[in-house]
Amino acid sequence: MTSRRLGIGFIGSGFITRFHIQSMVGVREADVRGVWSPNGEHADATAALARELDVGEARSFPSIEAMVADPQIDAVWLCGPNHARVNNVDAVCTAVKDGATLRGIACEKPLARTVAEAKQVKALVDAAGLSHGYLENQLFAPSVTRGRELLWRRGAALTGRPYLARAAEEHSGPHMPWFWRGDLQGGGVLNDMMCHSIEVVRHLLTAPGAPRASIRPRRITGHIASLKWTRPTYSEKLRQAMGTAVDYGAHPAEDFASATVEYETDDGAALLGEASTSWSYVGAGLRLSMELLGPEYSMSVNTLDSGLKLFFSREVRGEAGEDLVEKQNAEVGLMPVVADEVGEYGYTAENRHMARAFLRGTPPDLTFDDGVEVVELLMTAYMSAERGRTLSFRPDGLDTFVPAVAKGTWTGRGAP
Repeated sequence: MTSRRLGIGFIGSGFITRFHIQSMVGVREADVRGVWSPNGEHADATAALARELDVGEARSFPSIEAMVADPQIDAVWLCGPNHARVNNVDAVCTAVKDGATLRGIACEKPLARTVAEAKQVKALVDAAGLSHGYLENQLFAPSVTRGRELLWRRGAALTGRPYLARAAEEHSGPHMPWFWRGDLQGGGVLNDMMCHSIEVVRHLLTAPGAPRASIRPRRITGHIASLKWTRPTYSEKLRQAMGTAVDYGAHPAEDFASATVEYETDDGAALLGEASTSWSYVGAGLRLSMELLGPEYSMSVNTLDSGLKLFFSREVRGEAGEDLVEKQNAEVGLMPVVADEVGEYGYTAENRHMARAFLRGTPPDLTFDDGVEVVELLMTAYMSAERGRTLSFRPDGLDTFVPAVAKGTWTGRGAP
């Protein structure tokens, strides 16, 4: 085990970057050394957060190239918006080709907006000779890690492998305007959040220690709908909250999506993975739920089944916030509290794993290759939803496919 600590530079200074920085309190292998953002003030504030948490002497940089060239930066975490992904990766790789040295590059989900962009990103990092890791925090959530290990070791070993996994991520909608725009984000809730759920079900169905390719997706059935935010009252609320750049009356994106993935094992057994995601869920806040079922066993996880709950009467009138749970929807009543969100959602273990892999020069458990296939699964689900039928994986035309939601031709009322 090397005693060297990994110096990390972040591209992006928003919500997800701050989550990663908070998780670094529990990562002994890394220090936050830099932040770049197109908004310099935000970059300064996010770098200050790292210093306040004592997770590294971070500073803001005027450009991606300047940050990558700094000798204290050993690896880059890509946390910028989806529409900037290709340009951000290109800037990193250009700096490396110009002489900068990096141990690795890690990318937040999804890897890209389309299969073509995902393959372009992968080609850029391969040409630059960079080690790469795909950041999927939910696979590292302690409840997922422990539950999967126990069920496979005890239940599956004695009665047979699991055959059905379910995962859902639900909340009331994203924080930033670009998430709501199909052209910038690449779609709606399917692209934004099913990248988590579709990979979690695969992970749960894969035997610990077995390669990810030991189960293969064969057919996909996808559905999308706009259930809440295209209603005139809520479209107007969205406009008031996000600004005139978000026009759900003219260019809606789906706020609900589901997909069923039919898998096949090496010995021909059939498995099912079910994923659903929603921006139209109203509850205490963000809800992550997972299930795994086998012949004589099952597991279930719900992040809102918290061991800590607080009650506030209607006489407690404070400002709205998210200090109890992410995407919090209420301030009074009986409220669950996720006491350590960065740990419970898997960010701490994910970043520890990624830092160790880059320091040791070994491939992380998830790489850009896996990120490319996740995008392929998502785009097949969109294609299935648009065509109204189940599709074999990988369907013809997948590499050039762009969802109607991303093109602005989806009306929110069925197929374009």
